[in-house]
Amino acid sequence: MNLPKYTLISNPWFVPPENYGDAYPMPPAQTKFHNQRFSDLEVEFDAQTRACWCYMKPAGRPSFTPGLLRDLDTLQQAIKKESAEARANADKPVQYFVLASKIPGIFNLGGDLTLLARHIRSQNRHGLMAYARACIEVLHANAVGLDVPLMTVALVQGDALGGGFESALACDFVVAERHAKFGFPEILFNLFPGMGAYSLLSRKLDAARAERMILSGKVYDAEELYEMGIVNLLAESGQGETALREYLSGRGRRFTSQCAVYEARRKAQPLPFEELRDIVEIWVDTALQLQDIDLRKMERLVAAQDKRRSAGGSLRPVTRE
Repeated sequence: MNLPKYTLISNPWFVPPENYGDAYPMPPAQTKFHNQRFSDLEVEFDAQTRACWCYMKPAGRPSFTPGLLRDLDTLQQAIKKESAEARANADKPVQYFVLASKIPGIFNLGGDLTLLARHIRSQNRHGLMAYARACIEVLHANAVGLDVPLMTVALVQGDALGGGFESALACDFVVAERHAKFGFPEILFNLFPGMGAYSLLSRKLDAARAERMILSGKVYDAEELYEMGIVNLLAESGQGETALREYLSGRGRRFTSQCAVYEARRKAQPLPFEELRDIVEIWVDTALQLQDIDLRKMERLVAAQDKRRSAGGSLRPVTRE
């Protein structure tokens, strides 16, 4: 799928947000969801584009921790409520839900592997299932546009692995900086990404290519996924947020038609929650069969990712041992 490549600052009249200053005051980041308290998210609302910017900032390892999942679910429910109230009052609701990260160089590294290893060692099926269910509830909400007329957008400015890659795939529109890396490392410790990867990739590509990506353990760069049509907007490194803000500010009335196209896609390629739930059952059964050698590989991956994060470096390509 060959899409026209994005040229940064293509509009000569566009002023980058960081250069607004006093002459070009930035639209206020309204406290639209001021009644909500988030520990693992930073939320801003841009009144001009009616975009809710949701920056992930989980405590500890930048993964989908239980706290981050709770915050995401709370925000999704708040946006749905706000949308219903705005339409009832003939007001304009949120039009864009942007999922991004506050962790430099990392979008999200996926599942909380330390928690998963603990549940697997203790054969805690209930704990694994509860965690997986929380993951797919958040992912499915994004995949269906929160069941309200809005666009979900992923802004990937760093590594998106495992569940991080799945969360980006679930969005209607994916913006990625050139240096961003995507992949599914789960196969290295004898598991597979069970929170939506197969369902989402087989719809965006096909079953054969979905299986190849999942089973290879390969890390893909943003440009490769752009050529596949998985990344919609490719930005230069460090310019992703500026590029996305410019893109949203230029949508205007075209938001309605673009949102309708994504709604049509959901009708043509529905993603039932039951499908995700059934695959999670397979994932849990598989996880509970992991051996000690697999869990040690999982824990070494966590240690390696933590070391690279503390060093401020991007993740290296995944390789088999």
